[in-house]
Amino acid sequence: MTHLEPSNRAPAAKPKGNLGQPDVQVADQQSGHELDLERYRTLAASVLTSEGVPEGAALTVLFVSSQAMADLNAKHMGHEGPTDVLAFPIDEHVVDQDFPAPMPILLGDVVICPNVAAANCLINKDSYPGHDGSITDEIDLLVVHGILHVLGMDHADDEDRNMMQASELTHLAAFGYEGR
Repeated sequence: MTHLEPSNRAPAAKPKGNLGQPDVQVADQQSGHELDLERYRTLAASVLTSEGVPEGAALTVLFVSSQAMADLNAKHMGHEGPTDVLAFPIDEHVVDQDFPAPMPILLGDVVICPNVAAANCLINKDSYPGHDGSITDEIDLLVVHGILHVLGMDHADDEDRNMMQASELTHLAAFGYEGR
């Protein structure tokens, strides 16, 4: 799991005690963009629930600065500079079990850089129905994309990429993008 120091400027969005939902924590450690943390917590919980992740499984969505993302990208991926999203799975394949886990499932972390998302949002406009080129729509896509990576999906080849994109579209449509 990636450990970054919590920010003093923005509190994390806390789950509202919805029974049956995974536990999603969202924290904002960047200052470049004002974010609706509750929106991303709700979206993440929706994706996890739709994917069959059991109640109590824990996921963190973290928003970081360009420098923090560049550091993570170099350390964990061996690439220079910031990227838009990184996923750090912890308890892989546990969510596929048909029995209750004896201890909490720690899914992992999804780390998003809003600065990179802002730079990419116009490029990705219309990449799914309802993506209007806004940073909000781009971050919605990145939240879903990162969670799917945590849950084991990838886009290493055309078949995997098509399956992952279809899943992204399904989750975004369920979140309210159809007919926008």
